[in-house]
Amino acid sequence: MIKPLLTLLSPAGRRARLSVLIFHRVLPRPDPLFPGEIDAAGFDAICRWVKGWFNVLALDDAARRLREGSLPERALAVTFDDGYADNHDVALPILQRHGLPATFFIATGFLDGGRMWNDTVIESIRRTPLPRVDLRGACGMDLGVHALESLEARRAAIDRVIGGIKYMKPDERQAVVDTIADRAETSLPDDLMMTSDQVRGLHRAGMQIGGHTVSHPILARLERRAARDEIEEGKTTLESLIAEPVRLFAYPNGKPAEDYTGEAVSLAKELGFDAAVSTAWGAASATADPFQLPRFTPWDRTKLRFGARLAANLRNSAPAR
Repeated sequence: MIKPLLTLLSPAGRRARLSVLIFHRVLPRPDPLFPGEIDAAGFDAICRWVKGWFNVLALDDAARRLREGSLPERALAVTFDDGYADNHDVALPILQRHGLPATFFIATGFLDGGRMWNDTVIESIRRTPLPRVDLRGACGMDLGVHALESLEARRAAIDRVIGGIKYMKPDERQAVVDTIADRAETSLPDDLMMTSDQVRGLHRAGMQIGGHTVSHPILARLERRAARDEIEEGKTTLESLIAEPVRLFAYPNGKPAEDYTGEAVSLAKELGFDAAVSTAWGAASATADPFQLPRFTPWDRTKLRFGARLAANLRNSAPAR
């Protein structure tokens, strides 16, 4: 039922549409704090469904064939953002078992023991032994007092804090995050992100490596010089690791006009990328900007609903007749 519908909505050739899935983490087992996060069993099921429904291509090949009008029917690419260690340890073996290619967009500043600011917030609140955490006056901000008596309360605290500091200037935000970690009075993990060897391992396994800046900033909030440095230095670091050009880029956070603007698109072109992806929902047609390819992953956990939502994404992306 799903496959014929996908064929109708995503034909071959000039009328083709490219679906691009976006993932971040694939956990080895379910996380009680975030039960909606994809784990190994869930990702294995998604790979099985996708392999049965779609022609899965490497993103660089898919983007090129989209421009040329030579995509096969039901074309799809798989991508991961940020550079979590479980991409290598958990996702890679599953991808290999299903014979699927993927592209991994990596923020280089967190390799080899680093930690993204949002994960510092998450792990501080997850791991604190305190029954409540007082975040009033954290670097001049009032982030509230949070009772942490249940998983639901901890999730609510995490959501409030992350939402309150997400769009701060990077240095100011990091100072707040460091204060939160201090007040949580707990130890934090230093193995959430990939090592340089794991990046090389993905590349040796035939996976594509893409740029994702150094420190994952909101590019729209940076001056042009700072944005260029972030993009270029991330690209250069990855190229030194894999000894190959890095031709694909993902905008951090990725919402057009909010997280990045036309200036970042211009920089991606100037710095030698061939294509770039956003986090705007949709599927790309032959007329799509190759430097703003949309991505979409259904949140459903059953085969029928997952497939139906992918079909709806294709249908909603179709041009008006």
